[in-house]
Amino acid sequence: MALRIELKPQERLIINGALIRNGDRRSVFVIENQCKFLRESEIITETEADTAAKRLCVTLQFIYLADNPPEAEDLFVRQATEIMKASPSMGPYILAIQDELSARQYHRAIKRGRELIAYERQLLDHLETGRGTGAPQG
Repeated sequence: MALRIELKPQERLIINGALIRNGDRRSVFVIENQCKFLRESEIITETEADTAAKRLCVTLQFIYLADNPPEAEDLFVRQATEIMKASPSMGPYILAIQDELSARQYHRAIKRGRELIAYERQLLDHLETGRGTGAPQG
């Protein structure tokens, strides 16, 4: 089944490791075979990865795009362990990511990573406002 992707002007897309930048006008691409791709809106760069969850998502992106990611998978385990030590309430999010990785559903793992980032943001906002001691609902 073909996948239709519409890109905004100057939007970037990674397809099988190649970074593609769209021109000055909207473009539509149809991907007709199996490939690995990330839209610009899905990409977190290393310089943007300023929290533990974002760094974990950068690792997930590498696992997804790499042909042989065992080193990145080892890094994921170390990062996930540190996150759960620091904030056990993130465990269900880490488990959901691990389930997707085990099923080799790497793109879904990245989406679960986005959920982890959102939860981490809630925790950080909660700490910054100094309201109570309970974790945010999520």
